[in-house]
Amino acid sequence: MSGSRKAALGFVFVTVLLDMLAFGIIAPVLPRLILDFQHNDVARTSEMMGLFVSTWALMQFFFAPVLGILSDRFGRRPVILLSNFGLGLDYVVMALAPTLPWLFVGRVLSGLTASSMPTANAYLSDVLPPEKRAKAFGIFGAAFGVGFVLGPALGGWLGAMNPRLPFWVAAGFSLLNACYGFFVLPESLPWEKRATAFKWAKANPVGSLKLLRSHHELAGLAWMNFLVYLAHEVYATVFVLYATARYGWTQGQLGASLALIGVATVVVSAGLVGWSVRRFGERPSLYFGMAMAALGFVIFGAAPVGWIFMAGVPVNALWSLASAPSQALMTRRVSPSEQGELQGALGSMRGMAMILGPGMFSGTFAFFMRPGHLLPGAPWYLAAGILVIALGIAVVVTPAGARAPVAEPRMAEAE
Repeated sequence: MSGSRKAALGFVFVTVLLDMLAFGIIAPVLPRLILDFQHNDVARTSEMMGLFVSTWALMQFFFAPVLGILSDRFGRRPVILLSNFGLGLDYVVMALAPTLPWLFVGRVLSGLTASSMPTANAYLSDVLPPEKRAKAFGIFGAAFGVGFVLGPALGGWLGAMNPRLPFWVAAGFSLLNACYGFFVLPESLPWEKRATAFKWAKANPVGSLKLLRSHHELAGLAWMNFLVYLAHEVYATVFVLYATARYGWTQGQLGASLALIGVATVVVSAGLVGWSVRRFGERPSLYFGMAMAALGFVIFGAAPVGWIFMAGVPVNALWSLASAPSQALMTRRVSPSEQGELQGALGSMRGMAMILGPGMFSGTFAFFMRPGHLLPGAPWYLAAGILVIALGIAVVVTPAGARAPVAEPRMAEAE
């Protein structure tokens, strides 16, 4: 691999890392800032936080396919750079927001421009042969984990000095990275491999499903990924409430446990994914990772004390063995001119999961915490059941010995 290509891959990795870091930095202070705008009205603040989360997910649902199609037509480089610049400017808007509506506008822009991860995945698919993609996707997962660990800690420390300071730091990360990428990031998608035209019919959540339905294995893997995204929402929705209600954990213990989850994810993503794929192959790694994730959720739900819950963390972290191979398997089933469309469609499905998941898991937790229905682990069992279904789909659509089809552009639709 050439030095310029290595530098480009390094930049894309840093892009994902800094985007996740910037996202994590504002997580501890955004509720506090909304609370200030709501004059310390906790109930109203809770409602607004729900609106902010749902709006960000809706922006991903509607605009991830648009950005994916744009990257197929005009290249990965402009989309990644514009995303970084846009995200940086968005954080500036949120740092300066004089009123709650302005803060909301910033959140809308954040959901619209947060396209670096899907486009970065498409970039990897452009420059790496299929057999090396799973390891690279695993390293990207490690970048996500590092941001998950360091971002909230840094945001909490900066927010203690000034609640708007984390937004300025996040803006600095994104803008500096965009400026750096302007000089080192080459285009990964040659002109001859680009989509021939930008089609609005495909640049929407419904239109993007046409690509996912183009092959039965691709469709099955896409729905498997949707269920995976859905199950993952249990963390963001009930983890804090569950650990506080069942184990009486303090803020410090919650922070330490989240850090351990992030560290375990980094270790598996960066250290085990490549080895597992080389040693056992993509499909066995996918199946094993999904099974261990479901088992980890069962441990979480059944754990009567906190230390048993934490013993389930490394088991559940093996989930990362599944995510990278599933991405790699899907990229084999579309042509170079459709990699962005694929990642945009998956981003849209992730947005839908972020919309549906919180209500489903919070409602389950609320129901089973009522007198007469006491089963605090119910949300974790539900997540485990969802993963078992996803695993079943994976086994059916990726049978042993099956070869990935040779993907060709859908010329009839490209004209």
